[in-house]
Amino acid sequence: MLLAGLVALSLVVLTGGWIGLRGWQARAHLLNAAGLARQLSVDVVGGDAARAQRTLAALQAQADAARRATGDPGWWLGQRSPYAGDDLGAVHQIAVAIDDLARRAFPTLLRTDLTSLVPRTGRLDLARLRSVSAELSGADRAVEETRTRLAAVPTDDLLAQFQDVLSSLRAEIDRLADLTGAADQAARVLPPLLGADGPRRYLLVSQNPAELRATGGMFGAYAVIRAENGRVTLARQGTSAELTRFNPPLRVDPELRRLWNDLPGRYPADVNLGPDFPTAAALYREMVRRRTGTTVDGVLAVDPVVLSYLLRATGPVAVPGSAPLVGDTVVRTLLSDAYRDLGTREQDAYFAAAAPAVFDAFLTKSADVRALLSAFDRSVAERRILFWSVHPEEQRVLGDSRLTGTLPEKDIVPTVGVFLNDGSGAKLGYYLRFSANLTVGDCQSDGRRELRLRVAVHSTAPRSGLSDSVTGLALAGDPYTARTFVSVYSPTGGAVLGGRLDGKAAAMGSGTDRRRQVTVATVEVQPGVTRTLEVTLLTGKTSAGTAELQLTPTVTPWTTQVVTAPSCEQ
Repeated sequence: MLLAGLVALSLVVLTGGWIGLRGWQARAHLLNAAGLARQLSVDVVGGDAARAQRTLAALQAQADAARRATGDPGWWLGQRSPYAGDDLGAVHQIAVAIDDLARRAFPTLLRTDLTSLVPRTGRLDLARLRSVSAELSGADRAVEETRTRLAAVPTDDLLAQFQDVLSSLRAEIDRLADLTGAADQAARVLPPLLGADGPRRYLLVSQNPAELRATGGMFGAYAVIRAENGRVTLARQGTSAELTRFNPPLRVDPELRRLWNDLPGRYPADVNLGPDFPTAAALYREMVRRRTGTTVDGVLAVDPVVLSYLLRATGPVAVPGSAPLVGDTVVRTLLSDAYRDLGTREQDAYFAAAAPAVFDAFLTKSADVRALLSAFDRSVAERRILFWSVHPEEQRVLGDSRLTGTLPEKDIVPTVGVFLNDGSGAKLGYYLRFSANLTVGDCQSDGRRELRLRVAVHSTAPRSGLSDSVTGLALAGDPYTARTFVSVYSPTGGAVLGGRLDGKAAAMGSGTDRRRQVTVATVEVQPGVTRTLEVTLLTGKTSAGTAELQLTPTVTPWTTQVVTAPSCEQ
């Protein structure tokens, strides 16, 4: 009996040691795989084919090694132990998911000709685009399956040494899913959008983040573009100012009206005071129709930061009568120098000349196709390119992707929205810098969680020397004070409990929008000063220990941090 006990004890010790060794090996392989997956995502869009193939081979080797390390008989036996079994099972799930991704999704992406997603010599080859659609759909399905499997891995008691691996892999899969989802959607909707079944017309709208609005910036200049059989041409141009105000105003959703009165339906520059781009696009489309008689099939919005990304791929673009637009300086040129150096009429003429020049360069200029795809990928990820189609079937394909500019009516992960609107009629948004810190707090007895949001607004504006077209309306005797309406949206089914500005109670407006409670604070900030808004919120019922932020894109990207917490007990 003693001998049998010693043998059993020896087996347990040996098995435990073997599992420990294999676990250390698996962790190393999975960390390597996460880094290689990140590199391969970059290679797919911006790298050369030979490098991508080498990265893929290395990823497949690491993923296979991780799967084998967690799939031998010793590991299988350990999964059935009462203590470490759940952890070992979770690690095996991770290894299988990343191995499947390396053998299914990435090889398909490398075989697919992504260059078919951008135009050549002014035209997109729609037949070629349709030919790659099935492969892109297959790759997207494989990525989504992997994301679902990784999301299902339990983390409550997962060994700390594997939590960082899982977090890194989830983040990379989320980014890859954005890429494959966007490519799949593009391959499916671009042919009809670009006139495969008959001519189409769209509004191309420039959002100006120097004068902030919730979706990114005030709608300034617009152009009507025509698409037929893959070829896109510029038909005519106009400005929001030329549309003038609407009296009586267009009908506005009751929830939006309670927050912003009739402003979105009265002034073309205010259609996007709310964060829902389809709502703003539909209002603007109707305003253009009423003033010009032009009916369009959709609205595409971009901002000068998108132009900076594109110009780095196309190279400098000549503007008649002015210096060329260059990727590294175009944002400053359009949002600062033009207002400093030009009068109002000259500004309009300059913007009218710059828009078709960039448009023509993108469509016809020989450029690095993969660099263009990388620019689009980054712009969509930052919500700087937004699109709405009047055709419901096309909008359904786009779903809740970042391209649609929607704040979903139901969260997958508790999401807090922070949206910005200029309140002074100024162009001081160019000088504002924003940061947001969201901390996941305690679990409540009713199944909700507390969230603590901290938003900092800092002004880098000078104290003198700006033109009247930049400073707008004087505030408290100081035209260099920027006034920003900061709208904070709770997660769906959640609530806003209260807020403070610089540590003191602040008067804040309130309302609702798409199952979210909304609070609006007025933040006035002088040059060189930082103001801090703190808001406490509740989620809907959730056990999640994480949360997400959705933000208004600004001239300079936000600095953000989300501090997570352990999941609540179910």
